[in-house]
Amino acid sequence: MSRSNQQTSTSAIDRAILDAARACVEEFGVRRTTLTEVARRAGVSRPTVYRRWPDTGSLVAELLVRELRGIVGRTVPGTGAARARLVGGVVAGAAIVRANPLFAKIFRTDTDLMLTYVFGRLGRNQRELIRLFATLIGEGQHDGSIRPGDPDELATMLLLIAQSTVQSAAMVGHLLAESRLDAELARAIDGYLRPNNDPSDGVVR
Repeated sequence: MSRSNQQTSTSAIDRAILDAARACVEEFGVRRTTLTEVARRAGVSRPTVYRRWPDTGSLVAELLVRELRGIVGRTVPGTGAARARLVGGVVAGAAIVRANPLFAKIFRTDTDLMLTYVFGRLGRNQRELIRLFATLIGEGQHDGSIRPGDPDELATMLLLIAQSTVQSAAMVGHLLAESRLDAELARAIDGYLRPNNDPSDGVVR
């Protein structure tokens, strides 16, 4: 097998394993997902899975990164002022995560896992989001649509705002409908990032 064909085959195997892991987590939750069951559903041997991911935790972490990367790729516009792109992307991405069956299952059945990511340490997803937010914030500072400040610090605060909104949305659902939640999240982010000398409100209502 040529190197390019081997890489394609490996990539296809990885996708099959990740897809199987997604199905398992959606059905069982993280704790009851086993690499043995993932291998069975992916149609590969257990050693094939273990060579790539030594345990369920590392596999699920990779799965969540893939899932979130796909969501971000669909929601952050490629053109326009950076602040508007960032606000629109975060709000749309938060709405998709709230409705995503994979994240919903983890929120419902693996609360302590989420607490580890939220309160114990930064996971790969959070670090990737901070990097993405910081890049867009830097672009916004360059085009004048985002206020001055350390991009990493602003990006970290933006992550906290978005993350808490996603995780607490169900708790306040009877007080704040989905559409209003999106509008208020957009207002909060836009106000946080807007330069002091810019009185405009770019939030779409």
